[in-house]
Amino acid sequence: MKVTQDKIESRQAYLTIELEPTETEEGLKKAYNRLVQKANIPGFRKGKVPRPILEQYIGKEALLEDAVEHMVSEVFEKAVKDKELKPIARPEVQVEKMDPVTYKMVVPLEPVVKLGDYHSLKLVPESVELKEEDVDKALEQIRRDHSIWESVDRQVNGRDKVILDIESSVGAQPYINQKDAEYEVIKDSEFPIKGFSEELIGLKKGETKEFKLSFAQDYGRPELAGKEAAFKVTIKDIKQEKLVELNDELAKQVNPEFKTVEDLKNKVTTDLKENAEAKAKRDFQQKILDTLVEKSEIEFPPVLEEDELNNLINSEMRRWQMDEKGLDQYLQSIKKTPEQFREEFRPSAIKSLKQSLAITEVAKAENIKVEASDLADEINNMTKSIPDQSKEQFVKLFSAPQSQASMGAAIATRRTIERLEQIVQSPEKEYSETETPVTTENTEKEA
Repeated sequence: MKVTQDKIESRQAYLTIELEPTETEEGLKKAYNRLVQKANIPGFRKGKVPRPILEQYIGKEALLEDAVEHMVSEVFEKAVKDKELKPIARPEVQVEKMDPVTYKMVVPLEPVVKLGDYHSLKLVPESVELKEEDVDKALEQIRRDHSIWESVDRQVNGRDKVILDIESSVGAQPYINQKDAEYEVIKDSEFPIKGFSEELIGLKKGETKEFKLSFAQDYGRPELAGKEAAFKVTIKDIKQEKLVELNDELAKQVNPEFKTVEDLKNKVTTDLKENAEAKAKRDFQQKILDTLVEKSEIEFPPVLEEDELNNLINSEMRRWQMDEKGLDQYLQSIKKTPEQFREEFRPSAIKSLKQSLAITEVAKAENIKVEASDLADEINNMTKSIPDQSKEQFVKLFSAPQSQASMGAAIATRRTIERLEQIVQSPEKEYSETETPVTTENTEKEA
């Protein structure tokens, strides 16, 4: 077998593999032994057909094609061993010709990460400032959450809530038809159609109005886009919002443990500050990772990018609680092809993959490890609030090899990011056990 490494590009090795006649013949023998067990040829028992008869019956080309197809795995293993390559996935294979049998293979290789001098990075987190107006807005929202709606005898205004009967159709098809529907009038609302809220403003209790509105050309539901809808509404009741007073009674409604409105305000202030600090920390960590990636050289094969893209899309679908059928319906509604939808996620996938690879290299450089005791502590923390009767089941679930691997990776990532936070905020330049800049490369034997 002659193996030629044509080039390495984008962390893929391009190989040309030409088989010796003896290797092809060995493959043909194995193909014959496979196919003869399946052949039903008159006058011969199954498995007893001589090879010349079988070749005449199915054709020599068919026998050779079977041999070439089944030899791929063995040829691939020998080729990467010959060239001292470390593949991370199965190759793309193309049969270039049959005489002599010649394969073209594109072999995905391990990524290469050359970290910059990350020990010289110096970054400062944003300070968190909580303004009094932020607290006031939060308290105002609490008042709204506990507000009551009172019937009024006047015309409909913006921000009112109305009880109405509604009849509507799009062409000959019924659209929304409901008695005693509750609807909040909000200017510029696009529900159920842009302009609907505005048509209600000025109406009085008991008044009926008929009007027509058109759906936008790019409306999310293609069957309605650009079409005209006819509406008939009758106002049954008009209600206005009455905000409750910000007092001790409201504080007790929010939480019985609160005795005064000051208790409520202190809790709101604490929560807002904790949330702001958590966001500032996430933003700072993201800034560190962005800078780390920017100062590093990272190469990876396309297969890793596609895998990360698939993972990201699948994660989003789970978050949306959407299956393949639901996704198809969603794409139809927004008039996008699966390819367009996929490409929208590609920049995020590339960013995520680069950060993951960089974090892995920093973990190696900083000698960050996860021990069995760390996993045990993590499981204990995750299950400490679970009732005893269910805890054993969850512990067993978290102790499964796949769960342990995922948990270990998460712990390592968390510790690595924490280590990077220490480094970028240290007053003087630090050095890890490995000299910086850290460079990790694969060494492949060139053809």
